[in-house]
Amino acid sequence: MKTKKVWIPAIIAAVAAVLLLAYYFYTSSFHSNGDHLLTSPEERALSVHSHGEERPEGGAEIFKFLGTLAVFLGAASFSWVWFKKKMKSPSVLVRKTGKCLYGVHKLLGWITLTIVTAHGLYFLITKPDDHKIFTGLSAFTILLMIAGYGFFIKRIRNKRMRVVHRYLGILWAPLLLLHAGGSAIVAIIATLAVWAVIRMLERMPRSSS
Repeated sequence: MKTKKVWIPAIIAAVAAVLLLAYYFYTSSFHSNGDHLLTSPEERALSVHSHGEERPEGGAEIFKFLGTLAVFLGAASFSWVWFKKKMKSPSVLVRKTGKCLYGVHKLLGWITLTIVTAHGLYFLITKPDDHKIFTGLSAFTILLMIAGYGFFIKRIRNKRMRVVHRYLGILWAPLLLLHAGGSAIVAIIATLAVWAVIRMLERMPRSSS
């Protein structure tokens, strides 16, 4: 596959994600009720409860939790990016952690996709009129493409496949931030903290011993 063609599916997915976001912001103008864009589903549920309204049913709570879990699993899978070029690090801990993440990276990715699919299907069925679903669909579009590129990386001989795969992971972060709010912020901070810890471990004296 030619280099330029490798980018085509990712570009189509990115355009679709942007269109979904545009529709979300359009519909948001008709749902202006004081909600903050960066408010997570869990925080919105607590807000509803504080105003004396009925809390979500048990099923909704479970699938909201699955959505939050998927955010952190996705962040853990993305952390492999920090370790990819550190497989020959002078730090034994960094090397071992990198090998561990390499072994579970794909598994975490597929688990994340499965959980997100279940999370999204539940709310598509139970709350099809919720305009906030469009931010979730936007993020899911990119996640699905991430999984697709990850699946074909070793099947299509093109070095750009990994580059696109990584860039899609970076693009997924702001979409998660918009959809998941606080939990996504924590996950992003945790991912950046992992990089900081790597740098610290590598600068420690006798780290290779």
